[in-house]
Amino acid sequence: MVIAAGLMAAQHAAAQDRPVLDVYTYDSFVTEWGPGPAMEQAFESTCDCDLRFTAMGDGAALLARLELEGARTDADVVLGLDTNLMAEARETGLLSPSGVSGIDWTLPVDWQDDIFVPYDWGYFAFVHRTDFDAPENFRALAEGDASIVIQDPRSSTPGLGLLLWVKQAYGDEAPAIWESLSDNIVTVTPGWSEAYNLFLEGEADMVLSYTTSPAYHLIAEDDAGFAAARFEEGHYLQVEVAAAVASSDTPGLAQDFLSFLVSDAAQSILPTTNWMYPAVMPEAGLPDGFGTLIDPGKALLVPPEESPQATRKALSEWLAALGR
Repeated sequence: MVIAAGLMAAQHAAAQDRPVLDVYTYDSFVTEWGPGPAMEQAFESTCDCDLRFTAMGDGAALLARLELEGARTDADVVLGLDTNLMAEARETGLLSPSGVSGIDWTLPVDWQDDIFVPYDWGYFAFVHRTDFDAPENFRALAEGDASIVIQDPRSSTPGLGLLLWVKQAYGDEAPAIWESLSDNIVTVTPGWSEAYNLFLEGEADMVLSYTTSPAYHLIAEDDAGFAAARFEEGHYLQVEVAAAVASSDTPGLAQDFLSFLVSDAAQSILPTTNWMYPAVMPEAGLPDGFGTLIDPGKALLVPPEESPQATRKALSEWLAALGR
């Protein structure tokens, strides 16, 4: 009994001696069907550490939490920002260089950044069931009676992406588009998970999501009954990124995690757990179901450095239009 107790105490002490890496991310990343569990297992098998994910709502809420906590934050890494939030995140001064370089990216844009590490990407789209006659542009959506669920741009990266999608496509006409769309909106949710669940429960005809979302239903559920509506204006691009926090007490481990994030071990997990395109093509390529997805045609994107100003204008117009 004494020997057993001694062994247990030694094991407990060893576990306590393992460094902890705290990663702030968004809700869907850490669900049992998301990439979090597999990522944790794969990274811990190489790092002799304890990887701990903390969900912070959606991507925009994640940045707000980091700004609130400042240098006192427990986070070592933030995972789930995107190109629309990069400039604001950089301006906080809370992030440090990634140490990641020499990567053969498979992104639809050229990538040069010393802080932010892209790990996946996709195009926003309205997802619907295949028996629904979906509109082919925002004007048709606004003029029709299709019901939609969208996300709040103040807390959600898809919600912010939608704002900039409409603004990029319609410019000065964006406020009029939003006024016309106001009758179609069933509700505005804080994040993507809440919106998609409402859609699945039949609360709306369409939901703001990604062109890749139907791949989940096809591959994971063997259900070909979902599609993404292809809009004539083009589709807004999202590149999701991670970054190391400057105040981390394990900076080397944070950089190791960012390097792991773009390794084949991690990138091969993402297509069928986060249901996005990988930032680095896995050795095995993409799952077969990805070949059925729509081609967005034209890719829309506000340059990261212009995003804060574009966001302020688009958000002001959105709030004014929906408040009438």
